[in-house]
Amino acid sequence: MVRLLALSSYFYQSFAAVLLIFALGYLLEPAQYTTYSLMIAVSQFAAVVAFEWIQLAGQRFLSSSNGGEAVRLRSSLFSALALSALALAVIAGFGAVARAESASLIGLGLAVTIVQGATDLHYMTIRVSGRLAPASVLMICRATLLLLGAVVGAKLYGTAESALLGLLAGHIFGLAAGSIVDRKLLGWSPRQTRRSDLSGFARYGMLASGASVVHLSVPILIRFLIIGRFGAASSSSAGFSMALDLLQRPFSVLLSAIHTISYPDVVSRFDNDTRAAAREAATDLFDLAMCSTAIMLGGLIAFIPDAARLFVPPALAPSFVAVTPSVAIFYFLHTHLQATLALVPHLEKAATRLIVVAACQLALIAAFILVGGAAGLGATATLLSAGLATGLVIGFASGPTVRFGAYPRPGLALSAIIGAALVAALVLLPSEPLPWLLAKAAAAAFVTVAIAWAGNLLKL
Repeated sequence: MVRLLALSSYFYQSFAAVLLIFALGYLLEPAQYTTYSLMIAVSQFAAVVAFEWIQLAGQRFLSSSNGGEAVRLRSSLFSALALSALALAVIAGFGAVARAESASLIGLGLAVTIVQGATDLHYMTIRVSGRLAPASVLMICRATLLLLGAVVGAKLYGTAESALLGLLAGHIFGLAAGSIVDRKLLGWSPRQTRRSDLSGFARYGMLASGASVVHLSVPILIRFLIIGRFGAASSSSAGFSMALDLLQRPFSVLLSAIHTISYPDVVSRFDNDTRAAAREAATDLFDLAMCSTAIMLGGLIAFIPDAARLFVPPALAPSFVAVTPSVAIFYFLHTHLQATLALVPHLEKAATRLIVVAACQLALIAAFILVGGAAGLGATATLLSAGLATGLVIGFASGPTVRFGAYPRPGLALSAIIGAALVAALVLLPSEPLPWLLAKAAAAAFVTVAIAWAGNLLKL
């Protein structure tokens, strides 16, 4: 049940984020919403650059520690957070000086970024200490507080600053709630920080986060290259952009939740137990990751046309529906390359390999898209070529995983593939009248539950 709670917390956060976008779209004037959206994008990018290396290092080093070592590592992690926050504040200060008219926005964006980084790190330390259920509840509470804070701020004052201030309040209350549940942040002592710990965090974490940044740039590259070919004003580009925006989140949210559930146990067994025990834990992670994402891929292919009929503007619907299967296939491969195939290199602290793999994917996709453009391929074929390039890189990057010897159980993987194909085939059935759509949804849910039950994927 704890696994189910953890999965639910991630999906709830995703739902709350989408709901917040729709709510602010109604509450803020277009110019204010554009300003808010830009500041959030900058804030999230700054959070990745400044703090993701600490998160990655903490997950890897803290998951297998205990006793006095865990206390020391936590203090070093929070000291690293403070140093990164200081560096970020200096950079933001220069930006505020250069753009004095935006100083309040920059200050609010900086505060949101820093408090979010502190809250994420604190929740991570709770999670890897074996308290998955409290961490999941805290994430649900914070998502709710962020939604309420931003909506209330936008409702009262109708400005980007008020919405950001509401977000900041949500993060602060989330941090306070975490400190009530777990007082380790309040007990942080810089005197326990060791330079050797900071150096180890930096060597591993910065390379690993660099690989994440390169992987994040792949969809951006695809977007620019395809839109550059078809023109920003064309309906094909707009439908493609909408598909890329909507489908990038489901796979990343699901795999993030799975890694939250299983990764600390894999690390602990890798560092402290036998290789066979680590292989068994990694196999459980791969089972859950591959089966759940395969079923999700089938579900997206089956129900995207129905979603387009209900929510996508009619002018964009044809291009959106045409390109979504190829976008879904690309993101299925892309997120597994970024997360699942990176598991063993993370265990072996081979962060340089992660950078090389990410750079190879970026270069190969660029080459395939440019060649496709010269050959006159459409958006769907171009995206399929990006998926092919990613598949080739997966083959190149699978060496450490093959040598480690952890694979999804063949029978369960075959069942998931067949189930995904059956769910995807539901696209051939009509969705009107409403009972047909409900019947299709029930059939997809039955296949999903049957595979999860047969494989005991949630360890209920």
